[in-house]
Amino acid sequence: MRRHIVCLGDSNTHGYCPDPADCADGSCFRFNEEERWTCRLQQALGDGYLVVEEGLSGRTTVFDDPVEEGLSALSCLYSCLKSHKPVDLLVIMLGTNDSKERFGTNAYTIGRGMERLVRAAQALDCWPDGKPNILIIAPKSIEEGVYTSPVADEMGPGCVEKTRGLAAEYEAVAQLTGCAFLDANTLNLAYNTVDYMHLTRESHAKLAQALAHLIPTLI
Repeated sequence: MRRHIVCLGDSNTHGYCPDPADCADGSCFRFNEEERWTCRLQQALGDGYLVVEEGLSGRTTVFDDPVEEGLSALSCLYSCLKSHKPVDLLVIMLGTNDSKERFGTNAYTIGRGMERLVRAAQALDCWPDGKPNILIIAPKSIEEGVYTSPVADEMGPGCVEKTRGLAAEYEAVAQLTGCAFLDANTLNLAYNTVDYMHLTRESHAKLAQALAHLIPTLI
């Protein structure tokens, strides 16, 4: 059996692209299978691995959205991981949506949400030999341009500052829970200039390349 890598994330894992000029299938508002990082990661790792895409736009770590239903990763975690059992590695890249004003969070609270999600995942019976294996990725911080973008009201004030604090909080969570950690802010990634919070096609490729080097050292 191939090594199963479950990539649990939000729109940047789903491959959302609000800039039609940056993606081949612009009318779909989603990078295609040749472009998004999960598919490029699969190609780079080869046939010995199975990269499972579990990205959902708007997804949070543990916070229930009062406007849209079903967006807490915690609520779908059991069925997600059990359905892909055995899980050799769980990659979690979440936290951007947790910074929305309507959740009333700060970086510390989002970090606690990540810790709760990780501990719930570690407790599930889905790991080979019962040994949880999780990589926490701190997403690239939202850029200032979001405040004058079409999603300014959706995100609300303070979202940039909250996401800037996530790397430190997530690294602490990783150390506390025995997880691997990667700060996406160290990878020279770029966001589009439409909403300043979704990765460009080039950055999907960069993220895939970085993970293709890292993941074989974790499994």
